[in-house]
Order: sequence, then C-alpha cells, then structure tokens
Amino acid sequence: MTALELQQPTDPAGAPPGTGLTGLLRRRPTLLAALACLASFTAFWTAQRLAHVTMIDLMVYRAEGLTVRAGGSLYDMVATSAHLPNTYPPFAALLFTPLTLLDVPAMRTLATAGNLLLLVAVVHLSLRLAGRPRRLPRPAAALALSAVLVWCEPVWTTLRYGQINLLLTALVLWDLTRRDGHRLAGVGIGLAAGLKLTPALFAVFLALAGAVRAGRLLRSGAGPRAAWNPWLRQAAVATATFLATVLLSALVLPRDAHRFWTGVVFAADRVGEVEITANQSLRGVLARLLHTHDPGAAWAVAAGLTAAAGLALAVAALLRGERAWATVACAATALLISPISWSHHWVWCVPMLVLVGSEALRRTGAAARRRWAVTAALGLLFCSFALWWVPHHWHHHKELHQNGGQMLLSAVYPLAGLAVLALTALRLRRTPGSALHEATDTGPAVLTGKGGQPPTP
Repeated sequence: MTALELQQPTDPAGAPPGTGLTGLLRRRPTLLAALACLASFTAFWTAQRLAHVTMIDLMVYRAEGLTVRAGGSLYDMVATSAHLPNTYPPFAALLFTPLTLLDVPAMRTLATAGNLLLLVAVVHLSLRLAGRPRRLPRPAAALALSAVLVWCEPVWTTLRYGQINLLLTALVLWDLTRRDGHRLAGVGIGLAAGLKLTPALFAVFLALAGAVRAGRLLRSGAGPRAAWNPWLRQAAVATATFLATVLLSALVLPRDAHRFWTGVVFAADRVGEVEITANQSLRGVLARLLHTHDPGAAWAVAAGLTAAAGLALAVAALLRGERAWATVACAATALLISPISWSHHWVWCVPMLVLVGSEALRRTGAAARRRWAVTAALGLLFCSFALWWVPHHWHHHKELHQNGGQMLLSAVYPLAGLAVLALTALRLRRTPGSALHEATDTGPAVLTGKGGQPPTP
C-alpha cells in the first residue's frame, strides 16, 4: 500500500470513499432505490401468486364490460361464484369495457403491473403534496418508499382484489398538487367521482374553502370578479367533469343510468354486510359495537358530526396554506363517513404516512422523536393486518358477537383516521392565525411554494 493510499479515508467496509455501498448510495441513490423497489415488488408479486389471489373485483369489472357490450342490465348482473353485483356508477362500466379484449391471465397481469406503477405515482404525488425535504431526491424517495408501502394492508388488498383505489387516489392527488389556477385542476376529482362517488367530497371541500375565501375578499371591498378564486374554479371544474360523466353514461346507457341515479345509489346495503370487519367506516364500527346490522340514528349522528368537524378542519387547513394536511383530513373524513369503506379503500394511508414522516424529517431532537413515534404507530396500524385477526366469515355474522378487544382490532383504520384529524387540529393550533388572512386576502401565491408545491413549514 502506498503512502497516498494510507492517507485516504475509507468507508466502514475499508474501501476508499465513493467505492463502497455508502459511496454508491451517494452517487446513485435513484439506481439503488429502483433496485430495492424492483426486488420488493417482485417479492410482493410472488407472494400474491403463492396466495392464489382471485382478483375477484377485477372479474366483476370485466363482467360489467361484457354486460355493456351485450346490452344487458348492469344492475341485474352478478359476477363470480360469490354472486357480486355492480355497485359503481354506469360511467365506470364504460371504462371497464376494454378489459373484455384481454384474456383473464393477461388482464390480471396487466392490472397488477398497472397498480404497482400507480403506487409509485401516488407516492410521488404524496411527496410533492407534502413538500419533500430537500435532502431527499424525489425519484429515489418515491421508489424507496414504494418498496416499503406496498406491504401495507390496504395496498395488498387493493392488488389482491384488482381494485381501482390507487387510480382514484392518483387522480385526486394529481388535482391537488397542481398550481392554483391550472386550467385542468378539478378534472381528476370529477373523473374519480364519476367512477366512485366518495371522492366527490373533495369538490365539496374546495367549494367551501373557496366560498370562505370569496366572502373575506368581498368584505374587504373586492368586487365579485376578484372573489372568484382558484378553489371555486377547481370545484366548478370538478363538478362539471362529474356531470359530464353522468351525461355520457346517460347517453350511452340510458336505462342503467336512470336506474342507478334513482335507486341503486341509495341502496347502501347492496354493497355488502355493514358489520363485517372489512368495513372500516364509522358505520361498520358502530354496527359491531352495538351488535346490530343497522346502527341507524347512531351512525347518522356520528357521521354528521364527523363530516362537519372533518370538513371544518380541512377548510381551515387549506385557508392557512396547509394543503397537505387539508387533503389528508378530507380523505380521512370521506372514509369515516362513507356507509361502506372497505379496508382497501384506505390506500389513502400512503399520503398520510408520507406526510407524517416528512414532518418528522424536518424536525430535530424531541420534536423529531415524537413525530417518528406517530409515524411508526400509524405505519404499524396499516401494516399489521390487525382487522383480520378477529373471527370473520362472510354471511356468518361473527362480527356481531365481538368482545371489547376484538372490536378494537376491527376498528384500527377508523382510529387511524380520527388520529389524522386530531393531528390536523394540532397542526392548526401551531399555525399563526394571521396566516388565514394572508391566504384569503393576498391570493394563491401564499398557498403554493416553488413549482406549485405547498410551502415547506
């Protein structure tokens, strides 16, 4: 060894700096993250195949497409050996028609690959929404986080059933990460609501925030034209897009559209049994808690109060420039108040975990440790599969006879959703009240950072 070599520092493995794993991580973080993501996705895909997943919901989607092509009745058909009915708006069936052009194995392969790519997109958009800490390159961070988050139960179950939840989440996040005033902002929410109705709450949230902002501007002496702000415009675009999906389906499938909007849309029990552990909404929790198939007025009151509180928090957060917290608060509210929120609907755990983890990265000392503890707790809830630890069986109503511990296990996601609302409230307490006036009086520049991203706290 030469004198020059003796003077060079080495990494822990004894190699000169830049030649070992540490150096490679510094020089090629995206490459290493891509390899880790590929390895994780391969293991995930293998595990799903070994578990003989049926992708049963994907089979229902294909049956809807076949029904459209055959001119049959969408809301009389049942599919698979489980005799599952169609519960989506007719616009969804129109989009499912291309699935009929593939054989079943090819369709399943394409759906799995597409959902894995959508997961990476959702993580990327979540990082954009949260205002990624600058120390992390976004492609590497998105790939590395995707390698871990793919193992969350909602993501696992989404791919197990061949569901479209990641697509809906990506559409909404694509909208909410656009710069204020973007001409396409709102289209994603409208399309998502046309496929499944629950995302429509995001349009309501934007309309409420825009109305509050417009009221403040009018009271300050601004004219009606100045009061027309980007949030009202985005809510209007979302509404117009949703109505376009309704009109299109009414023109192509008039009988099915009439039946859905006059009857099926109100039949919440058509989706499935309220009390089963897979239903991670407040209604499901109350059904198990009260040992009844229909919690009735108790659920109506709980859902009404949660909707009011959740929307108030989301609107307040958006008005104070906390777009990421506003988004996850609205998502948690929608999942809590929906009559049925299957566990796979909770893929919103991805932006929730990304946001809380990003907050931890920005802190040091005790503050960072507290936020990492919260991140770990939420991650444990979503990765534990705890809701499946309780006795459960379709049509056997075992969930109506749960004890206290079992009720707690089968309420993990609603508890996580309520925790997200509580964290949003704590965040708002630490946000200066003057930020509200700045956000409503000076326009959209206050609400977005460079590149249209939310500001970094």
